[in-house]
Amino acid sequence: MSGHSKWATIKRAKGKADAARGKVFNRLIREITIAAKMGGGDPNSNPRLRTAMDKAKAANMPNKNMETAILKGTGKLEGVVYEEFALEGYGPGGVAIILECTSDNRNRTVSEIRHCFTRAGGNLGAGNSVAWMFSAKGIIRVAKNAKDEDSLMELVVEAGAEDLLTEENEYEITTPQDAFEKVKEALAKAGITPISAEQTKVAANLVKVEGENAGKVMRLIDALDDNDDTQHVYTNAEISDEDAEKFAA
Repeated sequence: MSGHSKWATIKRAKGKADAARGKVFNRLIREITIAAKMGGGDPNSNPRLRTAMDKAKAANMPNKNMETAILKGTGKLEGVVYEEFALEGYGPGGVAIILECTSDNRNRTVSEIRHCFTRAGGNLGAGNSVAWMFSAKGIIRVAKNAKDEDSLMELVVEAGAEDLLTEENEYEITTPQDAFEKVKEALAKAGITPISAEQTKVAANLVKVEGENAGKVMRLIDALDDNDDTQHVYTNAEISDEDAEKFAA
């Protein structure tokens, strides 16, 4: 699991570079717009919107951008109409990949994503071809100096968390999807501000890929992640620390 975590760390670092290019803002604006469309514009009664706004604030997005996205989502301002959908497929080495997309043109997005898979030696699959391998979870990361491990474990488990892993500089808390907000609230009441908090998909079993296959998988993930219509990419690939460093873009 350490290789997978190391790769995730590298991907988070890459996300910071993406922010400078406007990619993170673009994705967050789409997420806020869709969240407001689905559940209304009040973050107090719309957990998905509240989470999206928390991410936007962490990325230093101006309040005006968030307000505009909410108004577009609730139909109070005209704007592009985005459709939300998932795409699934297999990459090199037989690894499973799921993408969550938002697009104003599904056919264009599917065509572009299929091209990425084909070029990498993988293939885009039908619905539920790999989704059954993943479960929806919440992942919350907390700095190690926020609280001692035993006290933090007691706090989050009482709020509904499933697990707490200790990494080099942080704790990783895993929650069921329906306990994600409760755990966040418990942390907030304890005066703990997470490094990050997101709802994600976690594979039941990881597939180890090594050497050139590891490089191919990482290049495919990068290509999929760079698509403007991609919101999130999930995979069951397990890549060693050495290969993650070797092939990191």
